Amino acid sequence: MINKVKKFAKRWWRGIKYDPSDPKYYEQVNIVAIGGGSGLSNLLEGLKYYTQNLTAIVTVTDSGTSSGRIRREFDILPPGDIRQCLAALSRRNGTLREIFEYRFKSNTDGDLNGHSFGNIWLAALTQYFGSFEKAIEESGNLLDIVGKVYPSTLDKVDLVCEFANGKKITGESEISEVNQPVKKLSLSKSAKAYEKAVLAIEKANIIVIGPGSLFTSIVPNILISGIREAIKNNGKALKVFVCNVSTERGETENLTAEDHIKILLDYLESKLDLVLVNDRIVKRSTNVHKLGEVNNITLPADKIFGMRVRHFDLIDSKNPLYHDNKKLAKAIMNCYDKKCQQETEREEK
Repeated sequence: MINKVKKFAKRWWRGIKYDPSDPKYYEQVNIVAIGGGSGLSNLLEGLKYYTQNLTAIVTVTDSGTSSGRIRREFDILPPGDIRQCLAALSRRNGTLREIFEYRFKSNTDGDLNGHSFGNIWLAALTQYFGSFEKAIEESGNLLDIVGKVYPSTLDKVDLVCEFANGKKITGESEISEVNQPVKKLSLSKSAKAYEKAVLAIEKANIIVIGPGSLFTSIVPNILISGIREAIKNNGKALKVFVCNVSTERGETENLTAEDHIKILLDYLESKLDLVLVNDRIVKRSTNVHKLGEVNNITLPADKIFGMRVRHFDLIDSKNPLYHDNKKLAKAIMNCYDKKCQQETEREEK
């Protein structure tokens, strides 16, 4: 009799704990999102409405435009991807956030032309506090962000790319200009994973890799061994790869969804639980530029490389080469709900 009561109580409690209709359902769910650029910041825009226990782990190998200029002039980590994530997680949706993302425009090629205000702000705080970490923390406080934003490493490293034709370059910003298939990526020197980023991965209930530029936003994080190992060693989290909804000119225009997944796994050196793919094709490029064609991509299979594949309509109807952040966040949480339900059923048997 006592065992029956315990079993009933456990089923009742688990039913409450894993009821997505309860607005408090996701409060204790720790989510880590790994990537960079507009792909990561777009994802964060959707996920921030589900939990405050949200951590963005961001690549720091950018070498172009405003970030690259600030990096070289002030000898700090490139602030651009960090800036985008801070803005995406901000609860302040008005003027302050818009100013943080504002990019200076000048009729002449002045010193400020092309710089984002947020990049200059982060550079200024880094000099003032003598710490890039502190600059991110204080900016997060100012913007009243949901969760945390961490660089994947505090070491100043560059991305090194070897192409199929044997050409080798150093610097992320140069990759899309070569117009050759990427053969291998590496870092200019070994980099130590940022300790707080590693701890966040270890505590995560959900680890999301992508979406974003495969070679310049996602893989650079995975090249940092501490990040890679923390992902592999977390045995409790739902580990998800969000495949891009389209190819990217200058990087992946000739790659299939299967190619994206295989390349990630080659660098990750371990499998994930599932892959999310878009299953709605509406955009095919008719104007082929010098760097190639850009199309929506999908994957009809239910399994690939021993991992489950989940299919959703994930595209933004106004910008079909990009994810809709609300659709994407909902799909990720849908997958997490299903995992929790399966765990509950196994425990009750």
